Formats: sequence, structure tokens, C-alpha cells
Amino acid sequence: MAPDAQGAVAPAPAEEVLGPLKDTPAVDGSGSADISPRIRFDRNELAGAFGDMGTDIPLLIGVALACGLDGTSVLVMFGVMQLFTGLSYRLPMPVQPLKAMAAIVIAQQTSAETLFGAGLAIGTTMLLLAATGLLDWMGRVIPKCVVRGIQFGLGLQLATVALGKFVLSDGLLGYALAASAFVIIVALLGNRRFPAALAVVLIGLVYAAAFKLDGGSLARSFGFHLPGFHPPRPADILTGFLVLALPQIPLSLCNSVLATRQLAQDLFPKRSFSLKRIGMTYGLMNLVSPWFGGVPTCHGSGGMAGHFAFGGRTGGSVVIYGAIFIVTGLFLGMGFDHVVKAFPLPMLGVLLLFEALALIWLVRDVVGARNEFPITVLVGLLAVGLPYGYVIGLLAGTALVHLNSRTRLVSPDAP
Repeated sequence: MAPDAQGAVAPAPAEEVLGPLKDTPAVDGSGSADISPRIRFDRNELAGAFGDMGTDIPLLIGVALACGLDGTSVLVMFGVMQLFTGLSYRLPMPVQPLKAMAAIVIAQQTSAETLFGAGLAIGTTMLLLAATGLLDWMGRVIPKCVVRGIQFGLGLQLATVALGKFVLSDGLLGYALAASAFVIIVALLGNRRFPAALAVVLIGLVYAAAFKLDGGSLARSFGFHLPGFHPPRPADILTGFLVLALPQIPLSLCNSVLATRQLAQDLFPKRSFSLKRIGMTYGLMNLVSPWFGGVPTCHGSGGMAGHFAFGGRTGGSVVIYGAIFIVTGLFLGMGFDHVVKAFPLPMLGVLLLFEALALIWLVRDVVGARNEFPITVLVGLLAVGLPYGYVIGLLAGTALVHLNSRTRLVSPDAP
């Protein structure tokens, strides 16, 4: 793709950006693009609902076990937030656990009180950024190639987790399960009649029920439970902000807000919404969920890519996904870890791998721009390779783009 007269890269058509992962937007009865599509509940939306489970499930389990959280509260509130965004945006705009925050919690065994305080702290921070217009200002200042670099880095990171941890988790049997899942997804990817992710999940559940699930433990955990009430103290909010929220904010700004808005524009060019709106819903979720024992959450370009890659085209996939968590939490919350641990991680890893590939694929629309593609790659590598890599990549990439526009550090005519 050639740069325009100002050296900026013109947005690529969606088909060019997404290739085989792209599908047409929802249409109304007249055949025209439906700018505000009806939420659908069909087998493709059902398949898309499982597109993000490879990221969400391990993080939810890890955080819940590290902090000693109530399974019912975690699952129900996570599901409620999915319903909130699915119905609000009417797009596959899922909710994910905060990745950097989850990593610190799991590594340091942070207390539940600090986690809930961190949720309120980061929710307040994001609301302030949205309300003051700083998010929209960032959207104008940060170039598209830098956002692509953030998506590229996140894709590399997810692929590393998928291949380095999940696929290797069960030895030779794990390789066989992963290979079978890979073949199924490749054979059925894009098939609207027999969705790939749904087939993989069904096979994984059959395997879990036959070989790993302890029926006795599952039966004992069955029962109706509601989320508890957990009012955070001011000291917990301050500690949570310093220990957990500060490391999370750079990744959230890049991936949860900027990259998510960019991906939504790529996938659904007829729809438009502001960075302010994304920041507001991000903040509202985290001002509500911690009071009822929920983990802090965000939007994410990876989650949207996963839902879309496996069939989700409306908010229906997110609503279905949320309903699964709510029902599981209300009736099987006490045995959640038993159910999820029984699902074969190698198959979960393959689902996560295709989510990562969907993100990496987006880099295509800057490959032909010789003055910007190197910066995209650099931002991605910095994001993956350095502590606080996302904020370093964001700042370095933005500075290089603006410096290059004045001094031509990289010539578009270079061989």
C-alpha cells in the first residue's frame, strides 16, 4: 500500500486487512449494510462466543485461586459485564480480565481486597481520561501504525502463551489433541454452517467428561449461589492503584481503547463510536464489578478478533458468552475450577493461537508503507520484549513517526 501525499498510510479496505477472516457486516432485508444491526442468536454467534475463552479462562482461574475469590462472584459478574457490552455496542465487543493486573496478582498472591481496590482505582482513572477528552486527544496524536504495532505485539504474546504453555501441557497426548483441534479449525474456519470453534469445544468437553472430570466433586458443588458484597476500603483503593493499576494503565490505553477502536473500524466500517465511549464503558464496568466480588475487566482487540474469527458478527456472541458464565456461576460456581481444569489445555491453546493470528494479520495494511512498517514491527517487539513494553513501544513509536515526518529517518523510496 502506498503512502498518501503527507506520508501517512491510507486505511486499507477491510477485505485487504483481514483476508480470509473478513466477512460481510450484517445486512437488513434490503441488502444494505445495517449500521445498527439486530443482535443475532444463531450457531455462528454461538461459535464466536468461544473465540476468547483461551485468554479468559486461564486468567480467571489463576486470579481466583491466587486471591481466594468466590467462584460464583467471579463468574456471575464477568458474565454480567459481557451482557452489558454486548447489548450496549451490539457488536462482538467482549470483556476480558486485565492481563497485566492478573499477571501481578498470580505472581505475588495479592489479597482480594487489594484486587477489588485496584478495580475501582483503574475504573475511576479511565472515566477521568474519557470525561476530560484525553482519550480522544490520544487517538488523534498516536498514529495508526503504532496501534498496529501494539496489536502485533499482543498477537505475538498470545501466540507464545498458546504454543509455549498450553499446547505443551499434556505431553504426547496434548500434541495429539492440539493437532486435531488445529486440523478441525483449518478445515472449518469461515464455515458458517459448521463453526470451527464450536466443534473444538464440543470435542474438548466430551474428552473432559470421559477422562478428567470428577463427577462426585462436580455433584457436590452443585447448588444455587449469589455473588457476595465486598465494599472496598480507601486504603485498599490506594494500595490497588499503586501496586496493580499503574502497571496496567499503559496496556489498557493501547490495547483496550486505541487498538479496540481501530479493530472495530476495520471489522465494522459502517459503525463508529468514540474513544470516549470505550473509556466510559471500561470505567463503569470497574466501578461496579469489584463491589460484588468480580475481577477487574477491560475491552480488548484480541477478544474482538477471537469472536469475529470464529463467527461472531453481532453482540449475540458476547451475550451468549456472558449467559454461559452467569448460569455456571449461579449453579456451579463452587466447582468452577473442577470443570475448567478438566478441559484439555492444548485444545484451548489452539483456540488462543488463532485469536493471536487474527491480531497479527491486521499488520498487512501497513506492510507496503516503508516509512511506517519498520516502526510497527519495532513497537511490537518492544511491547513483547521489555518490562512496561507497551508504554515504551507506544511512546517510542509515536515519537519516531512524528520525527520521521520531519526528517525522513526512513525513506519510502528506500529499496
